[in-house]
Amino acid sequence: MIDLNSSSPSLSISPSRQFLFDAIVVGAGIIGLAHAALLARQGKRVLVLEREQRAIGASVRNFGMIWPIGQPLGPMRDMAMRSRDLWKEILDESGTWYEAKGSLHLAYADDELEVLREFVDLAQEEPEGPAIVSPEEASRMSPPIRQEGLRGAMYSPSELCVDPRLTASSLTRHLSERWDVTFRFGMSVTDIRSGIVKVGSEVFEADEVFVCVGPTPGDLFPELLWDRGVKLCKLQMMRARPKSPNYRIGPHLCAGLTLLHYNNFEPCPSLSWVRDRFASELPEYLENHIHLLVSQHGDGALTIGDSHEYGRSFAPFSDDRIDQLILDYLDTFLPCEEFEIVQRWQGFYPKHPTESFLVESPFPGVTVVNVLSGIGMTLSFGLADHVLKSEVRA
Repeated sequence: MIDLNSSSPSLSISPSRQFLFDAIVVGAGIIGLAHAALLARQGKRVLVLEREQRAIGASVRNFGMIWPIGQPLGPMRDMAMRSRDLWKEILDESGTWYEAKGSLHLAYADDELEVLREFVDLAQEEPEGPAIVSPEEASRMSPPIRQEGLRGAMYSPSELCVDPRLTASSLTRHLSERWDVTFRFGMSVTDIRSGIVKVGSEVFEADEVFVCVGPTPGDLFPELLWDRGVKLCKLQMMRARPKSPNYRIGPHLCAGLTLLHYNNFEPCPSLSWVRDRFASELPEYLENHIHLLVSQHGDGALTIGDSHEYGRSFAPFSDDRIDQLILDYLDTFLPCEEFEIVQRWQGFYPKHPTESFLVESPFPGVTVVNVLSGIGMTLSFGLADHVLKSEVRA
C-alpha cells in the first residue's frame, strides 16, 4: 500500500532519471483511452499499461449509450455534451461505427408524462434540448414499441450509440497506428509514485501518470476509494437477437422506471408521485434497483438491462428471477416475442452515493480519475478534457 501521507516517497531507481514518455495512463478502458487520446492529440508521447490482455471490464459490458440526457442540467450536462462532441471527433477520425440515435423516454401513465413535461420545461434553453412527442410520433420513430396505453414520450436528439464490444479495441488500434500511443497489455501495476510506475521488477518513467482503472484504485490507493464510502455495483444485462433482419427500434428506448434512476429528473415536482406509485405497484423492481434501457447496435443486436446490487463482494451467480423481472417490464413497452435472448452477463463499477466522479492527485504528477456511477461511457472524453485542463494535476 502507498502511504498517502508520505511527502517524499522513494523507489530504487537511478537518480538521473530520463523520461521515456510524457505521460503514462494506467488502464485501457474507456476512461484511460479517452485520456490517452487527448494527450496524444496534444503531441504527448503516451504509454498505456493494462493488467488484462484486453479491455474486459465496464467499458465492454455496457449499453454503448452516450447518454447526455441522463445528466442533471448544468455542469454535468455540459460535460456530457462536450464528451459527446469529442466522441464524435475520435469515432469519425478512427472510422469506428457509431450512430446518432437520440433517445425516447416512453410514458404509459399520466404521472410519467407529467414528469417528462416538467423536465422539458426546465431544459428548454439547452442546446439540443428534449421535446415532448405524441404517441403517434413516438411510434413513427420506433415502430416496434407498444402503442396501446402510450400517453406520449420525450425525444432527445443528443444521444449516440457505439458498440462497446468493438469500440475499445478499435480505438486502441487507432491510437497506436495514428498517434503512436504505446500499449502494454498483461501489465499489472504494483506501485505508483511521482514520475514512476512499477510493474513487478520493471519501472516505467514519465512526466505525468493518470490512473484510470475502475474499481482497482482500491488496490493501489484504498484511501481514495473505499475510505470515501464507495461501494461496488453489480448489474445484470442481456443481449438479444431480433427474429427479423429488418427489426429496428430507432432511438435508444426507456420507460417509467428510468425516471427514478437518473438524477436529471430529481427537480421535477411530479417525480414523487411516480416513485410512490412504483413503490406500491412494483416494489421488487425498486428493491433490486431495476430500470430499463434498450440499445441496438450496427449488427442489429439489442442490449437490454439492467439491475443494480451494491456491496463489496457478490455471489458469482446471476439471478434468473432478476433477468425475468427485467424482461417482464421490457415487454410492457417493447414486445419480447420479436427477439430471443442470446447472452447474459454481469457488469461491475464503483458507485458513490452522491459523487459522480473522482479526480485526485495523491502525489505530484499523479492523477487518479474514476467515474463513481454507471456513466463512464457518457462522461469519458468530457471528463478527460476536464482533467487535462484542471489544476488538480499540479
